[in-house]
Amino acid sequence: MNVHVILLIAAAVGALAISFKKDSAKTWEGLKVARSRFGSIAGDILAVLALVSLFLTIVPPNVISSLLGSENVALSGLAGATIGTVTIMPAFVAFPLSASLIAKGAHLVAVAAFITTLTMVGFATAPIEREYFGTRFTIIRNVVSFLAALVIAGGMVVLYAIL
Repeated sequence: MNVHVILLIAAAVGALAISFKKDSAKTWEGLKVARSRFGSIAGDILAVLALVSLFLTIVPPNVISSLLGSENVALSGLAGATIGTVTIMPAFVAFPLSASLIAKGAHLVAVAAFITTLTMVGFATAPIEREYFGTRFTIIRNVVSFLAALVIAGGMVVLYAIL
């Protein structure tokens, strides 16, 4: 376990102790609400983790390496950005997946482009966004977000070249 994780756990336990001391009834109520909410999303979290694990098991590392880890860093970054654009996945699943992709041979730039577009571009959710904000806004926001993600990935290329 990492030192930062231990410090974070200690801070959470300390804050919980202070909360109990201040008002134990409200603290218990808050813990019950948290347990209920976690219970309602636990199945979804496990399902997404199972799908990610299945994907990493089925897809051989050489395929990941050839698509996201090629010598052409710009092409790998574009592939990562494209995959992130059409993927729907919570960020708390994307980060461990990204670490696994890097371990299997994906380039850091491709993974940065993947995470950036995953969180900024909503291709799969565009119909819902279009319904609430209009077609013009949805298209402009997604195009600008995709271009910004490519700029961020390009910055990673520069950093990678320097380091």
